[in-house]
Amino acid sequence: MSSESKAVRFLYGTAPGRVLLKGLLRTRADRLAVWFLRSAASKPIIRGYAKRHGVRMEQGQSYATFRDFFARARQGVGIDITPEHLISPCDGWLSAYPIDEDSSFLIKGSRYRLCDLLKDDCLAKQFHGGDCLVIRLTPADYHHYCYIDDGYQGENHFISGELHSVQSAACERYPVYTLNRRCWTLLETERFGSVVQTEIGAFVVGGIVNERENAPFRKGEEMGHFELAGSTIVLLFQKGRIALAGHIRQHLSEGREFRVTQGMCLGGTGGGA
Repeated sequence: MSSESKAVRFLYGTAPGRVLLKGLLRTRADRLAVWFLRSAASKPIIRGYAKRHGVRMEQGQSYATFRDFFARARQGVGIDITPEHLISPCDGWLSAYPIDEDSSFLIKGSRYRLCDLLKDDCLAKQFHGGDCLVIRLTPADYHHYCYIDDGYQGENHFISGELHSVQSAACERYPVYTLNRRCWTLLETERFGSVVQTEIGAFVVGGIVNERENAPFRKGEEMGHFELAGSTIVLLFQKGRIALAGHIRQHLSEGREFRVTQGMCLGGTGGGA
């Protein structure tokens, strides 16, 4: 178990930890953390962080701050360009959940209503009976994300909130996806219909940077990136629009997350349009 996981289990799984957690969230410790991680004083922690989380660093590569290291660009990302294939927007661990007819879904014991996630009742109703894909990014992952298809992107809707951890210990106790700082965007895609993508901030620091809005996009182009902390992306699809690959469905049916990388094929169109 990593030291980060031990800390999260202490904060969310013990009474003293929850008292400390409330203090951290109430005092806006994120401002101090962001200042430090953007400063040159954070440079010494980069190598230890990379070693602890198995992040490969190029020979001779140097970064001025931890923020520069965390938000680094990566060359040679492999994108599945087959038009009918649904791709993963990012690296991470995939889970999939059906969206009930009341526009809610269940994750780790917490019932999520789409109207709480999006703060938009009308939009939420469009996804009842559909599919929800959740991709949990870890500290070792590349924290940029791309578009899953060709299409047109609407506005970025930022929702202020808290910054809970997105690890299992936190998700089992709180509905963190509707509590945390987040940004959702409606993507009108050519092959998968209307898709809502939501980026969710993580513990203490939750920077979300989307590169554009109200503009066309192409499959595999960069959409944005997270800054300073690992987090989660939630994708909402309307009923019948996607079909996950058989080996992925089998893996998920056993209650396990499935490891994905940016641009890899997750399945295809569902034929339910």
